[in-house]
Amino acid sequence: MITVHHLNHSRSHRVLWLLEELELLYELKRYARDPKTMLAPAELKAVHPLGKSPVITDGDLTLAESAVILEYLLERYGNGRLMPESGTAEFRRFRYWMHYAEGSAMPPLLLKLVFDRVSDGPMPFFIRPVARAIAKGANRAFIGPQLKTHLDYMEAALEKSDWFAGEAFSAADIQMSFPIEAAHSRAGLDERRPRLMGFLQRIQQRPAYRRAVERGGPALPSA
Repeated sequence: MITVHHLNHSRSHRVLWLLEELELLYELKRYARDPKTMLAPAELKAVHPLGKSPVITDGDLTLAESAVILEYLLERYGNGRLMPESGTAEFRRFRYWMHYAEGSAMPPLLLKLVFDRVSDGPMPFFIRPVARAIAKGANRAFIGPQLKTHLDYMEAALEKSDWFAGEAFSAADIQMSFPIEAAHSRAGLDERRPRLMGFLQRIQQRPAYRRAVERGGPALPSA
């Protein structure tokens, strides 16, 4: 039996979604973030040394990292579903977006989250102006331009098809969902990029996506 060690408001939503798309049975073990630090609880370290989510166990096998988990589930249980045929141009696009999501898209989003928390978080009043000036400068000089570059790039990638790997929905779209939802939640993605907004609407209407939300909650907290 596949067990998903699921942290609320985390990337493990994508694992639940893929399992629902594949109509596989799985056990859901929930973990809650610390309300003050927003970090995962120490109990997750008993599953994987990094103590982060997503993590799955399947028999004696323990796997972490979103792309690795999704690829494993497709190879083990997918029977050719939700991925293009190997060797095709669509498969090369599929593999690219599977790894772009975390390797390129998420770092500037994470930096924005960190610097926004620095700017808005509690601190002594005499430090606050300095911290906010540093955060504002980082956002203006580096993080903001990086986010614009990536959002423009993703918007252009959907010019010829509704899905990232080609005409058909695939697990690459599941993998890409988290950075795009994060950008919509906290990095200014809006109707000025209609293809990405259309992508969000399409994925959120999928029955398997909705079942994943029902079982594990949304990928991100409400704005």
